[in-house]
Amino acid sequence: MASLLALLSSFLWGSADFYGGKLSKRYPSIAVTGLSQSMGLLFGVLIILFTSSFHAPSLSWNTYFLPGIVAGISGFLGLTFFYAGLATGRMGVVSPISSLGALIPLTVALINGERPTPLQLVGMAIALIGAFCASGPEIRSGLPLKPLILALGATFGFGTALTFMAMGSQDSSLLTMTTMRVTSVSIVAMIALRFRSLGGIPAKTLPLLIFIGTADFLANFTIGIATTKGLVSITMVLGSLFPIVTSVMAYKFLDERLHRVQYAGILFAILGISLISRSEEHTSELQSHSFISYAVFCLKKK
Repeated sequence: MASLLALLSSFLWGSADFYGGKLSKRYPSIAVTGLSQSMGLLFGVLIILFTSSFHAPSLSWNTYFLPGIVAGISGFLGLTFFYAGLATGRMGVVSPISSLGALIPLTVALINGERPTPLQLVGMAIALIGAFCASGPEIRSGLPLKPLILALGATFGFGTALTFMAMGSQDSSLLTMTTMRVTSVSIVAMIALRFRSLGGIPAKTLPLLIFIGTADFLANFTIGIATTKGLVSITMVLGSLFPIVTSVMAYKFLDERLHRVQYAGILFAILGISLISRSEEHTSELQSHSFISYAVFCLKKK
């Protein structure tokens, strides 16, 4: 179950990033981030009201509130850096580097005593390499400074957010993710009031902003639940495969050509998922094949 939820979060994150990156090419990335996060907050509040799952926050790091605030700040910064990086047109620099943000919660989990099996460790390493390669690193064209800085900012933002999301989810995944959105939307509101602008984003983009915000919220929510169902280290690695989805969608809908290294990366990711899934108890083959079938379907001749 944990692996399946983590892979689902990758699908959702990858989809949200694809459309968020497209929108950021036309409008300020901070505006796209802020408005989409607002849509995510509204979605989270509706779920809380529908499920009556709210409980009062406390100032303990063992509950959802403080971890949710830290995750909200770092996640907002990471997403802003990420969208800004994608808007530079250097997806092959920004996307693979940002996917390595999973190394931060992975390291924290191992320090805290998690002990994956040797086969799982091999699978995790192969999957991370696959995620890096599948997003098409532009090594031959060098590493331009601006996209590199934005990618590193996204990496540390995402990694820190994932770490505190896992911490808060031990109390409540839903309330942690909603607290994240309250934090990020509060930041955006202060910026909007300061500059008296929403970035010039027209009302016609509202459906797309709703999709981006909802998909991103659900991705965070599912990865949060996954950390309570299995090893944090494994779920974070599987959740970091979102660049593959973004790259495949760019190939499918924007006619972007995939390079050989990207095909190799997808194969590496599939192999890594298979190794992780094989070593988990009571794991259905569906958990690994769900990701495989999506990639194969999208890579079929159009």
